[in-house]
Amino acid sequence: MLLRILELVGIAAFAASGALVGVTKRLDIFGVCVVGVFTGVGGGIVRDVLLGIHPPTALGSWPILGTAFGISLLVFYVHFAVHRLRREILVLDAVGMGLFASTGAVIALDHGAGPLASCLIGGTAAIGGGVLRDVLVNEVPLLLQKDLYAVPALIAAALVVAVSESGAPNNIALVVGTVFATTLRLLALWRHWSLPGPRIPE
Repeated sequence: MLLRILELVGIAAFAASGALVGVTKRLDIFGVCVVGVFTGVGGGIVRDVLLGIHPPTALGSWPILGTAFGISLLVFYVHFAVHRLRREILVLDAVGMGLFASTGAVIALDHGAGPLASCLIGGTAAIGGGVLRDVLVNEVPLLLQKDLYAVPALIAAALVVAVSESGAPNNIALVVGTVFATTLRLLALWRHWSLPGPRIPE
């Protein structure tokens, strides 16, 4: 039950961030909700497709779709107030990223994926929604920028796999992965850490 609640919190955070992007792009109510919903459930859908889960869990779960749609609709109507909570949204987005990386890796292991595949699937689940959001609004995906986002997700998924393979309970692996990814992402935002880019001659 706790895992499902945390999953819905992550979906809500992603949906809110996606809907905010839709608002800043001046999309109509349908566009804002589409961007928000795809951001919220996109990573989970990509994860399930890679694992051969048909139909994807999100498409058959009213709580998941309802949460993503409801939050997107709420952001559309109260986006002025939500903009003031930008910092809080970034914190929730970081938590959601860490949670999706961890749960994605655990679900992959449970479905018989190998350690490397589980790491990659966990990382994909964490960043998939953001990539879909950026593609929908014609932006360069955050994945391809210098910002530290994909790296914490991939490391967290690897930690989850390592802890789980050591024989520890999945709950411990989930906590370790989620806390690590969230902490690293927030530190990167706070300290403005980024990956090195190419040196462009003057």
